[in-house]
Amino acid sequence: MKVFLAEYSVCNDPGLAPEGAAMLAAISGSFERCGYDVVTPEGPDFEGEIKRLAPGCDAGMVIAPDHLLFRYTQILEGLTHNIGCGSMNAAVCANKQRTAAILSRNGMDVPPAAGEGRKVVKPITGCGAQGVRLTDEEPGAGEFAQAYVEGEALSVSLVGSRVTGNVCEFYSGNPPLLLAVNRQELAVADDGRFRYLGGETPVHPDREEEIVEVAVRAMNVLGCQGYAGIDVVAGDRIYVVDVNPRPTTSLVGIAAVMEEEIADILVRASHGEAPAEVHLSGRVRFDKNGEIHRL
Repeated sequence: MKVFLAEYSVCNDPGLAPEGAAMLAAISGSFERCGYDVVTPEGPDFEGEIKRLAPGCDAGMVIAPDHLLFRYTQILEGLTHNIGCGSMNAAVCANKQRTAAILSRNGMDVPPAAGEGRKVVKPITGCGAQGVRLTDEEPGAGEFAQAYVEGEALSVSLVGSRVTGNVCEFYSGNPPLLLAVNRQELAVADDGRFRYLGGETPVHPDREEEIVEVAVRAMNVLGCQGYAGIDVVAGDRIYVVDVNPRPTTSLVGIAAVMEEEIADILVRASHGEAPAEVHLSGRVRFDKNGEIHRL
């Protein structure tokens, strides 16, 4: 069996390459332990490499910045069995302003629109903390602003079974699988820009059950499938601040403490057969480049 794993930043984005390489190593290693031959792009022509290599593989997944993910996933879906999020849903999540509006219309708490004073300005089609800043300035072209909400920065890592897309025939109705709740380590630079430094997993914050319920609902509202990371701020309410329809850096830490193989989970979930739970042993801290320290 062959699996095609296409991680964009390793060949095309030096700023994100260490983070991307860490995720790719964790996922590739898991597939190899499960007996797969892992195939990856061999050059920077990402679209060309997908078209060249994916048809010869039994399954595949794209990991890319959100604004590129849906385009490359759509290509992959026509060539092999996609074990990541469907391209249509990835396209929705790529627009952070639209995502917030959809969640709000469905009764979920998101940071409200910014008023006067300090606010969080972020790119409409951003990726992670890139370009996100705390400022008194108004958003520029291609940006939008939300109120700054106080609370604990967390993420919830989930794997959804099939909902829509090229493999919707595998729909089973099973709820998303919780992998872990993760604490996020963020810093604000002197110029107000947010920096993602890494995190800790698993953690068990106050209101954990409510946090997971909110994350699962966000994933279901947006129709995400495969691995997804739901970023929340736990304050006076549980605010959903971002939905990442792809593997995130937290996976590096989770893979280090999870008894199950993420490869097996992703493949099974793509056929609507994800396990009901996973088993985690210990706790780790990880940085954005994938270095792990056991706690």
